[in-house]
Parts: sequence; C-alpha cells; structure tokens
Amino acid sequence: MVKVDYHSDLKEVQSDGQLAQALSEAHQSAPFDRLAWWQGLSEYCGLAPLLAVARGDNGALAVLPLAGKAGHLTALSNWYTFRFRPILLGGHAPLDALATRLKSRAHRITLSHVPDEDGSASALETAFRKAGWLVRREVCDTNRILPLEGRSCDEYLAARPGKLRTTLKRKSGKVVTRVHTEFDGEAWAQYESIYAESWKPEEGSPDFLRAFARAEGAAGRLRLALAHDAADPQGPAIAAQMWTVEGGAAFIHKLAHREAARPLSPGSVLTAALMRRVIDIDRVTLVDFGTGDDPYKQDWMEQQRVRYRLDMFRPFSPRNWPVLVQIGLRGLAARAKRG
Repeated sequence: MVKVDYHSDLKEVQSDGQLAQALSEAHQSAPFDRLAWWQGLSEYCGLAPLLAVARGDNGALAVLPLAGKAGHLTALSNWYTFRFRPILLGGHAPLDALATRLKSRAHRITLSHVPDEDGSASALETAFRKAGWLVRREVCDTNRILPLEGRSCDEYLAARPGKLRTTLKRKSGKVVTRVHTEFDGEAWAQYESIYAESWKPEEGSPDFLRAFARAEGAAGRLRLALAHDAADPQGPAIAAQMWTVEGGAAFIHKLAHREAARPLSPGSVLTAALMRRVIDIDRVTLVDFGTGDDPYKQDWMEQQRVRYRLDMFRPFSPRNWPVLVQIGLRGLAARAKRG
C-alpha cells in the first residue's frame, strides 16, 4: 500500500520528521535536492510549490518537487538549478504510484534538466508510461564536469589547453585573489557590483542568491572568491565567482568580471585559484560547471553529461490535444526534411 500526499506549504514539511530528514543536509549532498532550496525558490522566485510525496509500507519514499497551477505542472526549479530529479529512497514503487495519482492533479507535467547518469530520467519515463501517460523525452541541455581522478591541481592544470596555460602564466602575477569561506556582506556587495558591470544578463533573483550564499556560508560550504588588480590591491574587485562545496563535489554557480578588466584575464586567474582551493584543500573528486555549453567551459571541464526534458501528457485530456497536434506536425516536418 502506498500513501500519496501533496504539500503546497513547504513549512509544514518541516514538521514531518521522516520527510524533513530525507530532504535535509544529512541525506542530500547537493543543494538542488534539499527542502531549503525549494523553499528559497518559493519565497524569492515566485514559484507556487506542489510537493508530491508517496510513501510505501516498508519506508520507501518518492518525492517529486513540482510547481504550477491550472493543470500543467512543471519542475520546482529555475535558472539556478543545475539539475532536477525525483528523490527516491527504498525503490521505485512509490514513484509508480505517484505517477498514477498525479493524473487527478494535472493534464500535463513538464520536467526539464533531468539527469540520467543516476537513472532519474529513465525511472520517470518508465513510471509515467506505466501509469498511462504519453511521454516525450528529448535532450534539452548539457552539463560540463571535471572528474579529478586523484589528480593534484598542478597535474590538472598541466593538462589544460596551451592557450589557457599561457594566459595563466602571463596574467597570474597581475591579479590578486582571495577566497571567502564565510558570507561577507562587503564581499557580496562587490560581487553584485561586478555582475552589474559584466557581460552577464540581469540577475534573475538577487535576493534568492544572497540568501543561498548566506546559508551556504553558515554551513561552511561557500567559496566566494574575488580578484583584484595587483597594481591596486585595495581598489574595487575586478572579478568574482561563487562556488559551493559538498559531498565531494564543487559546484560553480556564478562568475563575472568587469569588462574594463578583460585584458588582465581576471576570470581565468580566479577560476584557477578556486580550482587549487577545491582540489588541493577541499579534496573534491568532481567539479560541476552547471548547465550550458559555453566554449570557455570546455577549457576547464573534461566531460559532459546530457540533461533531458520529459513532457508527460494525459492522452485523453482535450487540453493536451493542440500541443500534441503541434508535436505531431513538427515530427512529420522533420521526417520530410530528412527525406
């Protein structure tokens, strides 16, 4: 017997001992799988949460953090989320039950940036197909990573492309770097100033990011780094990056530099300094550069992983028919183009 519950108020989840523990820092080794992350998305990013929870008699648990209303549910995630996946403890049976019961809550469910190196995309696809949903699975993004495989930072840097190694050799002496492991209000203000002057698009939710950085600093996981021009080390910082470290992995969340400082390559120098910190001191085994296949990431990362979008439709819901027709027509057009 599997019991299914839904929670739109995430604060009430904290009073549920089993569920709160399963979604706590003690059980989740990445920020995107924790209750605190979803609460931040709800509080600062305007997402309406619907936490779908299925529990089996044997203690097995499946949690699917969803968002949205009006019958079309999506992943409880946004641009800050590297990857989205269900939380499964003790087998897939609760997920199967969840997929069946969600038919009474939604006519369509869209989940993006789902990994499959851990079997998440396949588990979701199988469960929803078994429950009678039409499932469309497609590649939606790339995740660049660096497995260290026991290397020191010097060994890792020696294997970087020649152009990057030359840049680091020429510019490192011209840039001073510092890594903060606790939240520092002045350092954060400098990060925000740098980001505002950078080539980056407008920050999606500064309040969310600040709250996340503060919490990660309190937990000892924050690595907030600033770079200064060595000719003016007391002047304004010229580059900033925000990383976090946990579970043997370093996550690169944000990076930016002032456009006027581009000739000093402060971003590259700062990335190298943070690599040295997380590899030689924090002893991580993996560095995760998030989503997006920007060319500069290829200089630092050595492998890539696929991220999938899963679109699930209740086949007999009239609200899905226009979308399904469009998908069918696009498929026909693509086949015709291929001949």
